[in-house]
Amino acid sequence: MKSVKELASRALELRKRGLDTKEIATELHLSTNTVEWLLTKGYEEEEAPKDVKIGWRSIGIYPYRISKIAEVMSDIILEEMDKRDFVIDSVVGILINGIPYATFIAEELGVEMIVYRPHPQREEGAFSSNYAHIEGKKVVIVDDVLSTGETIKKAIEDIKNAGGEPKLVVVMVNKTPRDEVNGVPLRALIRALPL
Repeated sequence: MKSVKELASRALELRKRGLDTKEIATELHLSTNTVEWLLTKGYEEEEAPKDVKIGWRSIGIYPYRISKIAEVMSDIILEEMDKRDFVIDSVVGILINGIPYATFIAEELGVEMIVYRPHPQREEGAFSSNYAHIEGKKVVIVDDVLSTGETIKKAIEDIKNAGGEPKLVVVMVNKTPRDEVNGVPLRALIRALPL
């Protein structure tokens, strides 16, 4: 999407299809604040919240390209493991956009994969029973974009509550000035900050 008008139109279309604000934010790679503004204020009435739209469709349509990005993310994880002197048992992929990266990273590092599903209305998310269990595992959390950090904060809390130990968060794009989330180090391939 090239314009705010197109984003507003797409957000309204997704709302009509039944997606909630968080799901629309995930789909459009925007913060929930920006999506709320697009849905309620429109794109002409007032100044938009400060945000950066991240579109990575040119990567996402080909598994080969996702695997190459995941190789770079794996290299960052290995660097952090060496620098901070820790090991991991598993990679936690955040549904939906973190899962392709987590899959390739887990394969690259030879560890288990765990899938975390945040829930837009409930306090806690869920870990899929079709993948590795979280209890007793030292993990790296993987997602595509960190906007407000709320999804990652919730994931960290849920991992700890389930008996896991988050050691690192790795995302493709960090849209904040943060270097940690709830005490867990944060690394990104790209930092995108509005000025």
